[in-house]
Amino acid sequence: MALFRIGPNPESGQLLRGEGVYLRPPELRDYEAWAHLRDVSRDFLIPWEPTWPADDLTRTAFRRRVRRHQQEMEASESFAFLVFRDDDVLLGGLTLGQVRRGVVQAATLGYWIGAPHANRGFMTRAVRATIAFAFGGLRLHRVEASCLPHNEPSMRLLERVGFMREGYARAYLRINGVWEDHLLYGLVETDSIPPLRPAQP
Repeated sequence: MALFRIGPNPESGQLLRGEGVYLRPPELRDYEAWAHLRDVSRDFLIPWEPTWPADDLTRTAFRRRVRRHQQEMEASESFAFLVFRDDDVLLGGLTLGQVRRGVVQAATLGYWIGAPHANRGFMTRAVRATIAFAFGGLRLHRVEASCLPHNEPSMRLLERVGFMREGYARAYLRINGVWEDHLLYGLVETDSIPPLRPAQP
């Protein structure tokens, strides 16, 4: 379990806190925990994600990933976070990307959670913290998300935190090598956020 314990670094930049979880940008020191969690969750994650590159779990690829995230955050184009339990156990990841300004003021939400931590409410709490950051710190007007029509856990999560289903997009994203239809969701700053349910043990 030591591989999963990487505490917050107040000097690393943006730190978001939710109930029982916190989010911070990925750092090079996260590699072992990140690669291990992704590896043990491979079968769980592959049906919902773009095709994994052959070198996806290597240290070199992770270094490139961290560098890209840092550049995108500095340009306010995208904000990538790792999600941790309050006891510093790595749970998954979340990105608030494709930030658009001007007359749009919106961003797109994406997330993943490791198989050992799924369906326990952790990502719901992380998403709620990210929504507060989007509408508060970033002063956005709208957050968008999408999910596969048969991904019922993700649909429940989005609707639980207040997202409204807005449409159906054909061949919207290439998932595991196949162009897949997606349900489209949206949340605007004036929407009410449902109260948080008690955490599952």
